[in-house]
Amino acid sequence: MSFDAPLLSTQLNGLLPQARGKVRDIFDLGDRLLLVATDRISAFDYVLPSGIPDKGRILTQLSLFWFERTGHIVRNHIVSGNVDDFPGMAAHAQILRGRSMLVRKTTPIPIECVARGYLAGSGWKEYKATGTVCGIALPPGLRESDRLPAPIFTPATKASSGHDVNISEQDAGHLIGTELIGRLRDLTLALYTFGAAHAESCGIILADTKFEFGVLPSADLLLIDEALTPDSSRYWPRDQYEPGRPQPSFDKQFVRDFLEDIHWNKQPPVPALPDWVVTGTRDKYLEAFRRLTGHDLPWP
Repeated sequence: MSFDAPLLSTQLNGLLPQARGKVRDIFDLGDRLLLVATDRISAFDYVLPSGIPDKGRILTQLSLFWFERTGHIVRNHIVSGNVDDFPGMAAHAQILRGRSMLVRKTTPIPIECVARGYLAGSGWKEYKATGTVCGIALPPGLRESDRLPAPIFTPATKASSGHDVNISEQDAGHLIGTELIGRLRDLTLALYTFGAAHAESCGIILADTKFEFGVLPSADLLLIDEALTPDSSRYWPRDQYEPGRPQPSFDKQFVRDFLEDIHWNKQPPVPALPDWVVTGTRDKYLEAFRRLTGHDLPWP
């Protein structure tokens, strides 16, 4: 099956991105930002030369799905996901449609807000070494991928490059204030609980996820960036769940596994992905979207 070429860089005539992340290109429109999700994919802290067709549209549409459904928990930064509402962007509608969001400008809080309901990833590694995750003591004898007795809040510092660093809630409080980190903990766990319940009804386990928050000049707190996507979450098919081992997932683990299998040393040059890995990764993202939303990706 053939797809349109992946969008690796956003070219808007005469308009340069204010910032470029691993996936998103960010354009400053005054009191608003235009977030454009490209089809770039990263692994082991490197952006790969191969993109995943439609990945940016899947991330954007799934974020909009969740932003709309979590407004009762916390306000978010969305102004519009409809390119026809974007000021001065009519000439770029074909590029932007489906993969971009007009959002309120905030001051981002420099903490990644992570909720974990299962023991996986860096949490599993830390637990094996210390019996704790981000300073939270867990029962002895847990296995990889076990469900935790209750979801936990495990903040991390945001790194401009490389891995984010897990820290304790107390340390996060020293960075941004104990009252604010307490609010963020409560919001993060409420969002996780809501998302996990919906995912469960769709045959998917939400093992963990991360959120970002920002503050308006009015001091109002908003959920920003993306929400509950396969890039920011660890989604597992419920019918294949088997604790005691890593789980199959609806995210870029498929890409990581390929890079491990070819024994890449995680240094430049960064290898390209073969077509079967690109297609397989796209299929996983698309399946997560279809299961969670109940419909196909809207085509432009």
